Amino acid sequence: MDGNGRWARKRALPRQAGHNYGAQTFRKITKYCEKIGIKHLTVYAFSTENWRRPKSEVDSIMKLFKEYLEESLTDFTKENIRTRFIGDFTPLSPEIRELMSKAEELTKNKTGLCLNIAINYGGREEIAHAARSIARDVAEGRLSPDDITQQDISERIYTAGQPDPDLILRPSGEYRTSNFLLWQSAYSEYVFMDILWPDFKPADLDRALNEYARRNRRFGGV
Repeated sequence: MDGNGRWARKRALPRQAGHNYGAQTFRKITKYCEKIGIKHLTVYAFSTENWRRPKSEVDSIMKLFKEYLEESLTDFTKENIRTRFIGDFTPLSPEIRELMSKAEELTKNKTGLCLNIAINYGGREEIAHAARSIARDVAEGRLSPDDITQQDISERIYTAGQPDPDLILRPSGEYRTSNFLLWQSAYSEYVFMDILWPDFKPADLDRALNEYARRNRRFGGV
């Protein structure tokens, strides 16, 4: 969900205002995805690298995230949306972690869209997390190094049990993956769009889905 800060700067607004508008877009697009039948949606809310931003901006993002969690306990629970969080939650405040647990618990039996919110997430750290888990199993004799498979890694990443993403969409005019779903995206299709996230609308998602539908996915075959 990229481009919040640039959106605000173009309007002579503080960066926090861009994040506020971006949060509104997130709610709108998530509900639209559920409406049109998408089964899995992963949004990149805060990366492991985002801690490098000014403290005032980080504090603003965390405050906004806390407000979203509080609202989601009454808002998204009305939708058929299951909420999950992926990433390393250790640096987050106990209050935020408790709200995250409540949101997951209240929506765990939903059967519609599975919404993954990536918070303090990094693709490389996710793979390192899986590697540490495998190393512990090897050290304790539960797994032989010669028997380690790709499936062993897939079962230890944050999205274990979910399908790999078909489409990865990045708005804002940037053309890089920024450490997002590195393991899962081996055969994902990418669509890059020159539109800042707060301006993103359901019609823009439709355009991306139509572009995806024209792709010929061969997965390494002919």
